[in-house]
Amino acid sequence: MTTAPERTADLYPTRGATEVATPRMDPVVWSEPGTPGPIEPAVLAEYERDGFLAIDQLITPDEVDMYSRELERLTTDAEIRADERSIIEPKSDEIRTVFEVHKISEVFADLVRDPRVVGRARQILGSDVYVHQSRINVKPGFGATGFYWHSDFETWHAEDGLPAMRTVSVSIALTRNYDTNGGLMIMPGSHKTFLGCAGETPKDNYKQSLQMQDAGTPSDESLAKFADAHGIKLFTGEAGSATWFDCNCMHGSGDNITPYPRSNVFIVFNSVENEAVEPFAAPVRRPEFIGARDFTPVR
Repeated sequence: MTTAPERTADLYPTRGATEVATPRMDPVVWSEPGTPGPIEPAVLAEYERDGFLAIDQLITPDEVDMYSRELERLTTDAEIRADERSIIEPKSDEIRTVFEVHKISEVFADLVRDPRVVGRARQILGSDVYVHQSRINVKPGFGATGFYWHSDFETWHAEDGLPAMRTVSVSIALTRNYDTNGGLMIMPGSHKTFLGCAGETPKDNYKQSLQMQDAGTPSDESLAKFADAHGIKLFTGEAGSATWFDCNCMHGSGDNITPYPRSNVFIVFNSVENEAVEPFAAPVRRPEFIGARDFTPVR
């Protein structure tokens, strides 16, 4: 375990009296051109432009079955349900999310270390990486709530103290993503502008935000401007598909009122050269199971 350094210069102000739009000051792809890796140069260029890349099949059907069984085991375990790392869906009273799954489960720890996964993170971020956050998400049919539009970096910067936009997420589908069951939506190109939100961060804001986002959400006016400028991309695909996206992408998901569940594994990789410092716009750090303070590289 390492101790986070003190707070550094704030390049991306947020949670003030008004919204503030700041041009991105960091690269999107941090590796040098021509650096070997699993992502083809043309695809990496699209990632730099749009802020995301989609893979039709990152893991095999047999692996989907294995991870789905492990997800089922975790979400039906009484001890896991009682753990603070589990978030309960308000409407159904069922587990919605389990955090830090790479520490709870050796099955998901192996997935984090898989070269198909960590290799892409290293190529995008241009360095060794550690896991800032991992979780499994369960979105059952008939009423599971979505997440409102937001930038993850806004939260990770404000509440976890990540200084730079040198973080990438991967969402790996364990069920089919239809265009109707609350799939991920991203505004392509929105990662090039940081939208600092208005309003102070309440103490222990994470307890509310993990169920219903409030602090750190953009205004309707700003979201309308972003949508007009960038459009909205909805991600669909079979189980085993994956979406990689930049930490500053404006994204969200709708409620799932269909009969078809949507579950995924979500892993956030941060560069070891971008260690978290003190929060930039919050009174206290979030718990380590949400924003890691162990910066040990994935091996």
